[in-house]
Amino acid sequence: MSYPPYQQYTPTVRPANPFDPRADAEILRKAMKGFGTDEKAIIHVLSKRTNAQRLNIAVQFKTLYGKDLVKDLKSETSGKFEKTLVALMTPLPEYYAKELHDAISGIGTDEEVLIEVLCTMTNNEIRTIRAAYQSLYFRSLEEDLKGDTSGTFKRLMVSLCNAGRDESMQVNRDSATADAQALLRAGELRMGTDESTFNMVLCQRNYEQLKLVFEEYHRITGHDIEKAIKNEFSGDSEDCLLAIIRSVRNRPAFFAKKLHKSMDGLGTNDSQLIRLVVTRSEVDMEDIKTNYQAQYGNTLKQDIEGDCSGHYKKCLLGLIGEY
Repeated sequence: MSYPPYQQYTPTVRPANPFDPRADAEILRKAMKGFGTDEKAIIHVLSKRTNAQRLNIAVQFKTLYGKDLVKDLKSETSGKFEKTLVALMTPLPEYYAKELHDAISGIGTDEEVLIEVLCTMTNNEIRTIRAAYQSLYFRSLEEDLKGDTSGTFKRLMVSLCNAGRDESMQVNRDSATADAQALLRAGELRMGTDESTFNMVLCQRNYEQLKLVFEEYHRITGHDIEKAIKNEFSGDSEDCLLAIIRSVRNRPAFFAKKLHKSMDGLGTNDSQLIRLVVTRSEVDMEDIKTNYQAQYGNTLKQDIEGDCSGHYKKCLLGLIGEY
């Protein structure tokens, strides 16, 4: 999966170089053979390799030993540590597809997962995830989204799933002013809200152009566009539009907030924590860590240490470059 070229982010997991998948496969086999498991060796290998490299190790493992690496990892580990390792060993598009499927199927819908994934991905990423979804479940992601959501939120999800956002870097101040005025007329200047205008602008314009639209909106009205969204929308639609705005402005800060929420208060949302750490470690985790500390005072490492334990904790720390 590729990431937008116009934004330079810093990952915590980079391709190991030199990389010897056969040697890694041998280390993992040794770590799981006989009595007991050498979890430290497993963490050291899998948290320091990219998703593509891990998949290569799995091929070597099967070639050398005629065994499935994921099945061996599952039989040797348990709980949240096991879940993290399985996530690490799943091809990224397939992992996202599974997370979306889990969010849609079953009782109720986990709208937060839908928003987190579809509001922050590039067109190419969304298309890749859609294809993985189709091949895993023999169903269209769009059809499943339509069947599980409703109203304005459904239309936003369908627009985002369509992966038709302009991804050029072209910006035009006059167009931004026109969009800002259109949003004002569709929201604050009328009774009720014309949701389709918000949908069109926020799901279609490129990120740099949207930053200009937000600037123009503030210049015309004297207040931030987030205030307008909060006044005009509610529930999932509000969350979705705010997610687009916040990820346009500062994507690492958006994910820092998500990570904090996964650990804040009583209990931990481990599914969310694992998903965020596993998927962002190869993209922008260094930037997320910087934003996390700036927003919350604590480092991400401190909060993971306070909220998690055992090999699960060590594996997450390894992925954020702190173990």
